[in-house]
Order: sequence, then C-alpha cells, then structure tokens
Amino acid sequence: MDNLNIGRHISGQFNEDLERIINHVMHMGGLVEKQLTDALTSVCDADEALAKQVIQNDYLVNSAEVSIDDECTRIIAKRQPAAGDLRLVMAIVKTITDLERIGDEAEKIANVTLESLTTQHKDLLANLDNLGRHVLTFLQATLDAFTRMDLDAAVKTHKSDDKIDREYEALMRQLMTYMMEDPRSIPQVMSVIWSARALERIGDRCQNICEYIIYFVKGKVVRHTTPEDVQAIL
Repeated sequence: MDNLNIGRHISGQFNEDLERIINHVMHMGGLVEKQLTDALTSVCDADEALAKQVIQNDYLVNSAEVSIDDECTRIIAKRQPAAGDLRLVMAIVKTITDLERIGDEAEKIANVTLESLTTQHKDLLANLDNLGRHVLTFLQATLDAFTRMDLDAAVKTHKSDDKIDREYEALMRQLMTYMMEDPRSIPQVMSVIWSARALERIGDRCQNICEYIIYFVKGKVVRHTTPEDVQAIL
C-alpha cells in the first residue's frame, strides 16, 4: 500500500475509495489464480467434477471485473484524479480486463478435461501440465508485483513470457508430429493444442499486467518495445 502513496490525499474518503478498489483487484487476482490452478489440476488428474466447478465459477471472475470497472468509473467521475492517481486507476481498469480474459482461458483448459481422451492421448497432457505450472508461476509473480506495484519485480517478471513462448512452440512441434504419425488422434490432440494456446495467451496477459505496473510507476508506455527498452526503464 505504501508504494501506491495513497496516504497523501487530503480527502480521507478518496484514500478509502482507492484502498477498496485495490483490495477488490487483489481478491479478483486470487480468484483467477485459483481458477487456473484448479483447471490444471483437473486436466492432470482427469477430474471432471473439478473441471465443471471451474467452468461454473467463471461467473465469479466476470462479476468481479464488472464491479471493479464500475468502481473505477465512479471514482473518475467523482474525484477526477490526475497524474499518478489517474495512472493508477487506468492501470487497474486495464489489469482487470486481462484478469477476466485469463479466467476465460482457464475455463477453456478445464473443458479439455471433459474431452474423451484415451489413456494414450492423456500421456500428451504431461507436457501440457509442465507448461501450465510455469504459466501459473508467472501469474503468481505478476500478481505479487501488482500488489506491491514493484517496478523491479515487474521488469523481471516481464521477461518470463519469452520462456513461456519457447516452451509453447516446443510443445506445438511435438503435438504436430504426433498428429502426423497418427491422423486418427487429430480431434483429441486438437483439444490439447487449444489448451496450450490458452496457456500461451495467459502468459501474454501477464506480460501486459507487468507493463501496466511500469506505466503506473514510471509514467511510460512500454507496449511494443524490445526487452532492452523495458530493462532501460530501471
């Protein structure tokens, strides 16, 4: 909280408004993290009941996004924030959009558990689970950086997406080879491919959130820049 400098406002109500919104974002982040964790567990353990729970609970993430967005709209209209305060509110609005989309990707992954995969095809899920655990770690690090609005952590975490992309590309090559060797497996393997794609997109969303942290702290937009340019922010 100290990193956000929310204690410097004359209006105590403004402080409370910001604290409430930030706490709601943290809660939403926790929901999204649990959705992804449960989705990956459902795939690894072939737990259809858990997969259905993930799918049913997606509305919680959606509701949180709508609620926080409404709060941000009200605070802009009522308080007319400027400078760092406005950057914080805008960073929150952008972050919750990406968190909601991460929730959607987690739902897609859970749907794979409900596919009719044979024991042979389920072996393919081992590598998917490995990629998934790395993406989950990426998400956790991103949420931690956001909670503290930690510039150093955001820049460091931002780099993790490159590793995720390389793992995704390697898994895609393996799956393509598998389908060429056994064309009958194409429908089942396509389900795994869509899950891998969902994980890669989650990595992209996490990278976006790191960029919003940099934007809030430094007031600089680093979208569409090179890793060297991001590192130069420090």
